[in-house]
Amino acid sequence: MNRRWAWLTWTATMLAGGIFAEEDWPRFRGPNGSGVSDTTGLPVEFGPAKNLLWKTAVPFSRSSPIIAGKRIFLTAVEGEKLITLCLDRSTGRIQWRREIVRPRAMPIYKANDGASPTPVSDGTSVYAFFPDLGLVSFGPDGNERWRLPLGPYDTFYGLAASPILAGDTLLLVCDARKKPFLIAVDAGSGKTRWRVERTDTRYEGYTSPIIYEPEGGRAQVIVLGAHRIDAYKVATGERQWWIRGLGYFPVGSPALGKGVVVASTYGSDTPAGPTFDEFLKKLDSNHDGRLSPEELRAEKEMADQFGAFDYNSDGFIDRDEWDLMRNGAVGKYGLVGVRLGGRGDLTQTAVAWHEKKTYPSVTSPLIYQNVLYVIKTGGIIGSMDPVTGEIFKIDRTKDAIEDYYSSPVAADGKVIFVSENGKVTVLKSGRQWEVLAVNDLGEECQTTPAIAGGKIFTRTRSALYCFGKK
Repeated sequence: MNRRWAWLTWTATMLAGGIFAEEDWPRFRGPNGSGVSDTTGLPVEFGPAKNLLWKTAVPFSRSSPIIAGKRIFLTAVEGEKLITLCLDRSTGRIQWRREIVRPRAMPIYKANDGASPTPVSDGTSVYAFFPDLGLVSFGPDGNERWRLPLGPYDTFYGLAASPILAGDTLLLVCDARKKPFLIAVDAGSGKTRWRVERTDTRYEGYTSPIIYEPEGGRAQVIVLGAHRIDAYKVATGERQWWIRGLGYFPVGSPALGKGVVVASTYGSDTPAGPTFDEFLKKLDSNHDGRLSPEELRAEKEMADQFGAFDYNSDGFIDRDEWDLMRNGAVGKYGLVGVRLGGRGDLTQTAVAWHEKKTYPSVTSPLIYQNVLYVIKTGGIIGSMDPVTGEIFKIDRTKDAIEDYYSSPVAADGKVIFVSENGKVTVLKSGRQWEVLAVNDLGEECQTTPAIAGGKIFTRTRSALYCFGKK
């Protein structure tokens, strides 16, 4: 077979499989986790009664939809079943559903679930991470290709980081309280290529990594963890550079700009909450210098999160455990821009800017058309220069002044934010952005939309919606 004929045959095969037939959104937050699509023709106004192309009932989970060719992939959990779904992109019809009975059920905080990590696809196969199982891959026909058991993990809030692909390497970060690690897996076989123990990371983290390709260098995977940012060689796992001094509990994933990576964690100048002595005086009824679940029962919010403070899982909170949590909120930066291109410890040299007033603690930052967008509780939206940190505009979205867990996405000159209660704010992008519309999905939403082919795919508590101009 001559080269020209081989090329034509290969191209036809790829197109038939859907890999290049339509725009894709292959992982959490789309191409390289950017939250940005090149698509056009997105609707401004949409909802259950307007510009709805289809709606499909799906089991509950907080994982987001991804798009690969003519397929949409989702994960979910029902009782003891870990579920992977494949839907037809054009109609929303479920093409196949695969169930795995989970080998364990780790107790996790009520705001998380057993299928919150978003899957990733290479255009043909899909790769999912279930913390109660490990990694599993399905082919386009739904047949299981391989699985890699992982865990269990020492975590209170649960894991949420999504797997990503760098070529044929599948990458996953598991930042639990103890023994956090980053693992690289051969996407074809499921065999471990390397594993790095993240011994410098303290406490839990929930962010998904991104890939950075230095000019003239080898690809790096950038991981935002508790109190730090690290970059590792994709090929070997060798750590290339790092930044220290951030706060704990990072949730939003980093965003890559021109020569800079932007990340957000807690950035308080002072410890969070009351001192241990203040709580002892109020609640330590038996005066043993510790706090038990029974003693915290009167403080509902604290009682719900007792396990987060009980670091050694002995059934009590002592002074050291209290101070570990209280002091973890202290960080130099909040929202931070880090210059790319260095090696080693860059804490003193690579921080380009930081902002402690206008930063989100949960949602990911978005860089679109050289403007950085952030949103935080109360519907407060900020636009900034991602390279210098200059603030262009801070204002609230109208009619959606509430909590936000969904990360923003952008395309077609529009930026989209989804609130916890399903209010969707559409902005006209720009330094001095404008609100074009606020749409109401009428249902809780904690997932990040997918954008492709002039359509918006949004998952609520009970359904997957496809919106587009009719």
